[in-house]
Parts: sequence; C-alpha cells; structure tokens
Amino acid sequence: MRTSPTGRQLRLGVELRKLRERAGLTATEAGQLLGVKQNQISNTEAGRVGVSPERVRTLARHYKCGDPALVQALGDMTERKRGWWEEYREILPTPLLDLAEVEHHATRLCGAVTVHIPGLLQTAEHARELFRQAVPEFPPPDVEHRVSFRIKRQAVLYRTPATPYRAVIHEAALRMQFGGPAVARAQLQHLLDMSERDHVTIRVLPFTAGGFPGSGQSIFYSHGPVPQLDTVHLDQSHGPVFLDAEAQLDLYRILLDRLHSRALGPEASRKVIHNVLRDL
Repeated sequence: MRTSPTGRQLRLGVELRKLRERAGLTATEAGQLLGVKQNQISNTEAGRVGVSPERVRTLARHYKCGDPALVQALGDMTERKRGWWEEYREILPTPLLDLAEVEHHATRLCGAVTVHIPGLLQTAEHARELFRQAVPEFPPPDVEHRVSFRIKRQAVLYRTPATPYRAVIHEAALRMQFGGPAVARAQLQHLLDMSERDHVTIRVLPFTAGGFPGSGQSIFYSHGPVPQLDTVHLDQSHGPVFLDAEAQLDLYRILLDRLHSRALGPEASRKVIHNVLRDL
C-alpha cells in the first residue's frame, strides 16, 4: 500500500469516486459488484493502492459511464512510470512535484500572471532572484534545487511534440527588474525568443487595459486529455493549490478566456516587450 501517492494517483482515485457517486453507489455496494471488500474500493479512491487499466474499465462499466474517452484517459492514468521529478521527492515540497507531473501530462497549458513572469518562461537568473527573496529565506542549496527544478519543468516546451502554451502577462510583470537591469534584459529577450515559437503564444495585458478579472491571482490551467481531467493551479505564497471540481474548472476557463480577450495580440505584445527592453 502506498504511503504517499502522487498527485496523479490521487486524481485518478478522485475521478473514480466521482463516477461511483454519480452511479448512486456506496463503496460497499461497488465492492459487492466487484467481489471485493469495501476498504479496497476506499483505498483505490484514496490513491493508496494501484489499479490496472482493466480494473478501471470494469469499474466504469459497473458505474454506467458512457464516456469512452474519459474511461480511456483514466486507464492511461494508471501508468506507474516514474517521472524526472521523483529525484526531488526528498528535497522539495510534494505539491511542486505534483505540479511538474500535471504539466508533463497536459495536452495544453494556459496561464495569466500580474507581477511575475510565468515559471515556464523564466530564465535561471530571474528564477534565482525570485527564490532569494523568499521569506523565510531559503538556504543557498535550496535556492539552487528550486532553480534547477523550475528549469527542468520547462522541458514540456522543448520536447517533441511540444506542449502548446498560452500566457497572458501583465505589463507590470515586464517592468519588474528582479536581479537588476541585466537580468531583466535577458528575461525580456527570452520572452521575445519564446514568443517566436509556433506552440507558444504570449499576450500582454497593458496598463491601459484598466481593471480586469482575476487581477489578484496568478492562474495556471492545465488541459487534460478530456475536459473532466483539467486542472487549475493557483500560485500562492505558501505553495501551489490545485482545483479540479467541475464548477471551479468552468469558472477559470471563463476567467482566462476573458483575460485573453482583453490582452493585446501576439505582434502588439512583442512590441510592448521590445519597448520595455529598450527602456532598460
């Protein structure tokens, strides 16, 4: 039995529980259908024990799930392959590992930030300065672990095929000179370089846009293979928070679409970044 299931294993259990509850079955009743004890159903839904793709299909059949794409996606989540982030398990907080796992399996990524450059678009120097500003202060080795972890997360934008990424960045974030002018210039140039990639869309929300929804949050949205498996990640001072309830996903889809519609187009956004870079 697992003592510390990963975020993906926990999510699989949550989705299986949702299917069971929609079918109007208790864990005991589900166990009776499968010929297993109630605690095996409960442990599976809590991510404490593994489940095979065949068992997922069996559960879905008993739960009268008529969505084959969802069943296939849930079956794919039973994969037990360890990701690169596992090397950080005794070094960094578990939610950061869960974030890397979510991003690794996402089919598309979206984000909207006000003050910071999105982590997937940060240079190592910019990220290092951010981590140096943490309260309480991180010891130097911890800073370097976090920097290397953040840079490794960016592999999703460089692999083949690369994960499509759409980012809305407020002009305020472009003008924050973390690490001084030299670091800021390198960071802005990196944004310009990334914006030239076919799978990366960067749109700037200028000061002239005025007020906008979600202005006090850094929001990141990971699209799963089916909409039910999408995940919202809110960047909080105490660490990432993950949301996956249907109502929450609907809310943040709307919010991000509105932010995207308020932002400048890609070419106009590049001009803003160029202008900020020129002013440094």
